[in-house]
Amino acid sequence: MEITADKVKELRERTGIGMMECKSALAECAGDMDKAVEVLRKRGYARAEAKSGRAAKEGLVGSYIHMNGRIGVLVEVNCESDFVARNAEFQELVKELAMQIAAAKPKWVASTDVPEDVVAKEKEIVKAQLGDMKKPPEILERIVTGKMGKFFEEVCLLDQPYIRDDKVRVRDLVTKLVAKMGENIKVGRFARFEIGQD
Repeated sequence: MEITADKVKELRERTGIGMMECKSALAECAGDMDKAVEVLRKRGYARAEAKSGRAAKEGLVGSYIHMNGRIGVLVEVNCESDFVARNAEFQELVKELAMQIAAAKPKWVASTDVPEDVVAKEKEIVKAQLGDMKKPPEILERIVTGKMGKFFEEVCLLDQPYIRDDKVRVRDLVTKLVAKMGENIKVGRFARFEIGQD
């Protein structure tokens, strides 16, 4: 099947990935747009992982105030260059992350940031909830792992479903921009304030 310039352009607009990579993905998927998006996403994740070790010392501190000043958020998002920090899409990501934090109330950036004692306590609670289920240990362990995954989804920003599309994780938003911008982007830290809440 012939891969037209219009198809390549459409895929580039949908993904933000380079023309040659879009053309290659379309060729690999016989022109199927959705499959090509999936291929590019997988490649984007690979590229994002490769960039994750690079120093991200530039960026922005974004803010969001909600409910007539009753909820406020500050979030630091880092990147490698001030060129990316000034980019409109990067700034939009920072704004979206601040809104996500205001709405979904995460406590940590990623599951690796959750203190070990908190993880151990949560596992203890899950095991107590399971009680004396008559299941093999490996099945019980899988149930505990699944419930811990749900716990991380609630309390870790990057694991949360995106407030505008619950089929997308917040991590996916960051990874997509990493793939598009070609440099490491990471959430440094955040603070959420709500009147009357500790």
